[in-house]
Amino acid sequence: MTKKELALLAVEALKKEYPDAICSLEYQDPLQLLISTRLSAQCTDARVNLVTPALFARFPTLEAFCEGTEEEIGELIHSCGFYKIKSKDILAACRMIRDEFGGRVPDTIEELTRLPGVGRKTANLVVGDIYGKPAVVTDTHCIRITGRLGLTKNTAPAKVEDDLRAVLPPEESNDFCHRLVLHGRAVCTARKAMCENCCMQEFCKKSGLNPPAKKTAAKKNKEQSEKA
Repeated sequence: MTKKELALLAVEALKKEYPDAICSLEYQDPLQLLISTRLSAQCTDARVNLVTPALFARFPTLEAFCEGTEEEIGELIHSCGFYKIKSKDILAACRMIRDEFGGRVPDTIEELTRLPGVGRKTANLVVGDIYGKPAVVTDTHCIRITGRLGLTKNTAPAKVEDDLRAVLPPEESNDFCHRLVLHGRAVCTARKAMCENCCMQEFCKKSGLNPPAKKTAAKKNKEQSEKA
């Protein structure tokens, strides 16, 4: 089975298991998604969703954020962790969007990653969810599960992204990553892969339910000749 064939099986299995492929962060506009994603670094989405209502009530627009201070933003996002650097990045990014992008959140990964604190994971989420472009969000769930499936041998986010872009149908990639998050929380967790409950157990390379494939006689002879 090729990796493209394996990817298609995974796409279809997850689509049946999780029909609603939605982002777990709560937002109303592109700027809110961008800020929420920045806050989610080293923090759970659930915690971010508890913090952002007060943050966005105090700063309802781009201009409001631009007129704010790091200290005030920091007070509102304190419980998300690393609040000093996050508040600095949020303020700087908002001012850059105002001054260099005409007040509009950019729609390309190249432009988005110019913003302070914005990496490829955040950029992919924005271009995928907001602008409907093919995106591969390589968060911890994506990296872990696609590695277990056998779709990548890499763990560096950028390399995993390249590997997945090569095998996933572009129109499925964004929703596929959202479904990986849901699956990673419910079944294929970092602590334990509950293979007995997995919708991908039949073809997952690391499934504890699949015995190792037996070597064919031809393969055994080839290995023996190579050792000789």
